[in-house]
Amino acid sequence: MRVGQGEFTYEWIEHWARIPTTESGKANGRTHGVVALDGGDVMVFNQARPGVLRFTADGKLINAWGDRFHGAHGMTLVAEGDSQALWLTDQDSAEVVKTTLDGRTLLNLQRPDLPVYRGATRFVPTWVAVNQERFGGNGDVWVTDGYGSGYIHRYTKNGGYIASINGTEGQAGAFNCPHGITFIPKPNGPQLYIADRGNKRVQVYDAEGKFMRVFGGDFLNSPCGFVHRQGIVYIPELQARLAILDEHDRLITYVGEHAPAPKATGWPNLPAAQILPGKFNSPHGMAVDDAGNLYVGEWIIGGRITKLVKV
Repeated sequence: MRVGQGEFTYEWIEHWARIPTTESGKANGRTHGVVALDGGDVMVFNQARPGVLRFTADGKLINAWGDRFHGAHGMTLVAEGDSQALWLTDQDSAEVVKTTLDGRTLLNLQRPDLPVYRGATRFVPTWVAVNQERFGGNGDVWVTDGYGSGYIHRYTKNGGYIASINGTEGQAGAFNCPHGITFIPKPNGPQLYIADRGNKRVQVYDAEGKFMRVFGGDFLNSPCGFVHRQGIVYIPELQARLAILDEHDRLITYVGEHAPAPKATGWPNLPAAQILPGKFNSPHGMAVDDAGNLYVGEWIIGGRITKLVKV
């Protein structure tokens, strides 16, 4: 089955990979963060035990670890010299941790002691972005508190807290569920893209936390995050599609759009017969590999991981 159009046409591989059959996977197992490694393997973060899954490019499970991540959410891949590492966020435990690809802890970030957390507001981290030095950045780490305060916190590469933003610094106004975040290299320096999901838009800041622009209010409905490759930006939208943008933040096309799905009773956890090949249900995280193939995880009990092979 083919989806998309023009140069963004893909062969849809339904259930390219599946999470392990476990009690925790059947009870929850929602698939969230997805990253594509150098060499072709793909890693998925899912709300089950184990939480971190590593697959080959053809969907074979080759490693799994991380029983403590009951609220597995964001997964960010970073390159440091010749090695790669992961940043993981857990929405239940509020853990923000940097690990090796096989699970060894390298660094934990602590919630900053801010007035917003001295009442009933919880810290519920959703994603991490790193201003990577290989792209001309300084290594700073930015963490979205997407399900809690709506703040985004900035740390040094060694974990020292620097500052926070909440959207009121800029012309667009306060964030509403700043869910996903990434740095995208630009000619004048890396820019911080923020999926302001509750406001149905993207806000862009510079690497020092200064507001630059806002876009997407006329063509996005629920942006969850970003991946980028060769100037193209891919945005998984929870309400049932992928949006593909050019280097100027303009919409090129949607892929796998299934607009009626969020209106269905019980969505996103619909009966299997209503989870349709060629149509997304609830994209929550995704990755793109060096060949331009896409890997999408969806927010469904039991998980759904789809591969879209570039045609």
